[in-house]
Amino acid sequence: MQMTYTLLNTLLLAVPLVSASKWSSEADILQFDNVGYTGFYYPVSKIEALDNGNCSCAKDYDNPIKFDGPLSPFDEGLTVHFRGPMNLLKFAYYVTDSYNFDQSDGEWKRNAYYDAVSGSAENVTFLANYGHENVCLGRAADYVSSDGLTKADTPQILENTTIPSAREFAIASGLECSGFEDCGAYRTDGQAYHGFGGVNKMFLFEFNSPADLSQEDKVNKTYVYDMPAIWLLNDRILRTSQYPLNGDCSSWNSGAGEFDIFEVMNVTERNHFYSTIHDFQGTDDIGTGLQNFGWLERTPNATMRGGVIFSQDKSITVFLSNDTAIDETIKNSDLKNWVAPLLKGKEEVETLSSISVQPPSSTATNSKASTVSSIKSSSHKNDSGVTYVSSFLSVVSILLGFFI
Repeated sequence: MQMTYTLLNTLLLAVPLVSASKWSSEADILQFDNVGYTGFYYPVSKIEALDNGNCSCAKDYDNPIKFDGPLSPFDEGLTVHFRGPMNLLKFAYYVTDSYNFDQSDGEWKRNAYYDAVSGSAENVTFLANYGHENVCLGRAADYVSSDGLTKADTPQILENTTIPSAREFAIASGLECSGFEDCGAYRTDGQAYHGFGGVNKMFLFEFNSPADLSQEDKVNKTYVYDMPAIWLLNDRILRTSQYPLNGDCSSWNSGAGEFDIFEVMNVTERNHFYSTIHDFQGTDDIGTGLQNFGWLERTPNATMRGGVIFSQDKSITVFLSNDTAIDETIKNSDLKNWVAPLLKGKEEVETLSSISVQPPSSTATNSKASTVSSIKSSSHKNDSGVTYVSSFLSVVSILLGFFI
């Protein structure tokens, strides 16, 4: 038994040394294939912030939202989220009727746009968790000031500014929710807007992500110090609670969907952008999700351009290219020219499992409904080693079998 104890402690001491970089490598383009499955998630049917800091929430376990088809559930409305250090210069959302990756004919139409330099915005609403504070629900999503740091009373256009480490903001569409029938349950002590939906869609960005050298963050050592990210959430999540203490206050933990586009996942890899899918396609660990094992380079001293393409052939493609042009329309031939040079380099492809998940006949024994009581949709974002630690401990258990 002493030998078992010593071996276990020796092996566990090695766990913190496990890093995503040990298994991953730099890539020129990242892709997920076979995205979309037959599944479901539970919508929030009631959400209320109580005066004493508690909250009252319920999920509709009797009427799950079922989905099926290419990219599901990411064909639903999505809000776009940003974490500093981040200076967003341009943002655009595009749609097209039909698209398969790498096709040359056809074009994309821009349906939302933001330009920080000109101060122009079309079909975008800037929000942040700066609204009414509730211990159980966290702060409500509300309008954000033009400097991105405080709550505003009316919609503002974000100015050309750098959001510091740990601060977040989001972009929703310009379409405000009009009631339960329109958007389901949502907080009434904040703002509620639709996201950006569709199967064939594309999000493009031009941004700076400078190294955070602020003394305050260095002293306080915030867990997301100098760890920028751009990610997508099912729009139901921001409308209810992004960081609740009660799992019934968000659809995130039942699989509504999160896609991380560009994400620094730990402080040892501050210049590596990873991409990760968080739903139940091929995994029951939604917190860790399915990560693409390639990474794109973050260049703190240079402007970056690129984005993510969702296409009906069940692929999601993430890229950075200085050739990216955020125009009113984009021809597929031009898009192909941006991507083609990257495909000649190293392409990292993660192929997802083909699965079908049906709601349980009895919600009383539903494991997914009670998986988490405390959820943070980005709680995994500073720990890329979770997957590897889990695999490592599996090996540990096998080794220990020889000594027990």
